[in-house]
Amino acid sequence: MNKGKIAVASLLLATLAAGFGVWYAQEYGFYDRIDAADPAATVVVQTETGPQPLTSIGFEGIDADSSPIRWRACFRLEDPLPDDALPFEAPTPLIGPDWFDCFDAVRIGADLERGAARAFLSQAEIRPDVDRVLAVYPDGRVYGWHQFNDKTPERGVMD
Repeated sequence: MNKGKIAVASLLLATLAAGFGVWYAQEYGFYDRIDAADPAATVVVQTETGPQPLTSIGFEGIDADSSPIRWRACFRLEDPLPDDALPFEAPTPLIGPDWFDCFDAVRIGADLERGAARAFLSQAEIRPDVDRVLAVYPDGRVYGWHQFNDKTPERGVMD
């Protein structure tokens, strides 16, 4: 084997290793499951009179310290949402890791667009410039995610 083949093989192996490392980091490396008793599993909805806690059944969630928008959750509501829950404009469910299979961002987004689900504000500024959004279905299913918010003067947020 000559030196050229060794160099090419080394580059290919390094490329494969780096690609695997990036994929693993995005899919598994930073995510942690959220236990239902964890404070990160506490979910509220904003109403005209302030935040109202929601009682969830079968909570499944994930989060990561590496990014403010990696929180995802799936659960069912024990009680219906309050009538004065604040809707969320322009919800955009964010795709999560493949192994967190209860959360299908593409399906949730399509359901929101066609009216099969409605989006509500859970918590504004849960982290700087990030809101927690809930997609609620009529049968009580709820899917939540974090989404960068719209920084406009009307919201009272300025850089």
